[in-house]
Amino acid sequence: MRTARPCRPARPRAPRSGGTSSLQGHPARPRAPRSGGTSSLQGHPLCRDTLLPARTNGALWTPAGLRELAEELWSAGLPGDLPDLEPECRSLLAAFAEGSAALTGCLARRARPVRLCQGCHGHYRRLLAQYDSIARAVGNSSESHNCAKSILTSDRLHIVVTLSEFFNETWEAANCANCLKNNSEGLSNSTEEFLDLFNKSLTCFEHNLQGQGIDLSPNNYTEVCKNCNETYMKLNDLYNHLQRLNRQGGESAHSAHLCIDVEDAMNITRKLWSRTFNCSLPCSDTVPVIAVSSFILFLPIVFYLSSFLHSKQKKRILILPKRIQSNANLVNIQEKYS
Repeated sequence: MRTARPCRPARPRAPRSGGTSSLQGHPARPRAPRSGGTSSLQGHPLCRDTLLPARTNGALWTPAGLRELAEELWSAGLPGDLPDLEPECRSLLAAFAEGSAALTGCLARRARPVRLCQGCHGHYRRLLAQYDSIARAVGNSSESHNCAKSILTSDRLHIVVTLSEFFNETWEAANCANCLKNNSEGLSNSTEEFLDLFNKSLTCFEHNLQGQGIDLSPNNYTEVCKNCNETYMKLNDLYNHLQRLNRQGGESAHSAHLCIDVEDAMNITRKLWSRTFNCSLPCSDTVPVIAVSSFILFLPIVFYLSSFLHSKQKKRILILPKRIQSNANLVNIQEKYS
């Protein structure tokens, strides 16, 4: 079988040197296609948009005529033409492409500050439905037109499968399921409560910064610390409560973390509170801590003092040694008992 070659513009031939050709000025006769096969330019993709400077009856083809000729050659088709997707499969692929582009744009726009789970859960849910439609769809005619086979596993790269796995891994790493309801149709009640307190905290910070005037010293945020302390404490307590609940009920590898939106919001608030505003939380248990520390400090002194007072004091008893009698008396005693 003859291999088709790409279309290339014909190069005009220069007249031979040393004389005038006998055919000079004679009208060119168009060549007929070779018998026993299709023209090598028929149906070639490069022929659709390339204008060929061919000659007919001594005149160049016009652009419109060449375009019409290329369309006719393309519509004729090659024997054993390349397989194309069924209309149903093509529409499914186009829907997945649009959904992937929409989700990618949403993730990129909401990267900082992180708002992935809040704003992109609708795009992610629709993309899952589109992928499931491709995986379950079957074409009209035969098994060869199975949409799942043609789109998902017909080549080495598996582009659609790779994109789907990337979005799934990103969504799982963000732990967005911890922020959403069971059906993933919206944010959970606890997440909405946390975000509401977070917005109130930021509003309080901004309001008190404006109230202190323009000439505010970088280290003087007393009004912010005093007026926003209650709101910040509520937010911090709610975050700790959500963390405890998540650790108790979680079984996956990411169970130790809340969703990325909540974690990022809490990190932002804590950095503003501690680093920017330099607000220190007053310890409400100061008196008990001081009392316990003092008791532990004086405990050894009390112990030794009580031991000294309540222990039995031993008096010193002097034992006087008995003097040994003289040798004469000792000799008399010995003689007496002998």
